[in-house]
Amino acid sequence: SALAQSNPNELQAQRGQFSDKDYRFVEKAARGGMAEVQMGELARQKGASQAVRDFGERMVTDHTKADNELKQLVTQKGATLPATVSHSEHSTLQHLQNLNGAEFDRAYAKDMVKDHSKDVKEFEKEANEVKDPDLRAWAQKTLPVLQQHLQLAQQMETSVGGQK
Repeated sequence: SALAQSNPNELQAQRGQFSDKDYRFVEKAARGGMAEVQMGELARQKGASQAVRDFGERMVTDHTKADNELKQLVTQKGATLPATVSHSEHSTLQHLQNLNGAEFDRAYAKDMVKDHSKDVKEFEKEANEVKDPDLRAWAQKTLPVLQQHLQLAQQMETSVGGQK
């Protein structure tokens, strides 16, 4: 079909100079960062505890900075970033929007621990495997920030009475 024929070119246009594999990492990192900012905004507004509001603030600041660096790098490579978060990230956001008070705090904290555990693993892997040197440098620079976020998320989860 005509659709199938136009698709590879469209993907090629989106990924610019990146390999398919590198671009998949770009997409995941971009969507993940976007979700962290959106959830961070929610935590700033809805957090019952100061720990949650502060963590949300930190997520907005750090992930906005990392996302902007990624955006700049991706633009230089002639690629485009996805405009929306993934389906599962969207579901998490909707779930959090419906919670309030201590219930919101516990759910957000739990999600941030889960999220950052996954991100750290992924970035550790990609920081070594990514072919594009600029993307690899970005991943290596962003990894310690994510590791710190994971520690902070674990502290936050303990402070709001989540997992021990």
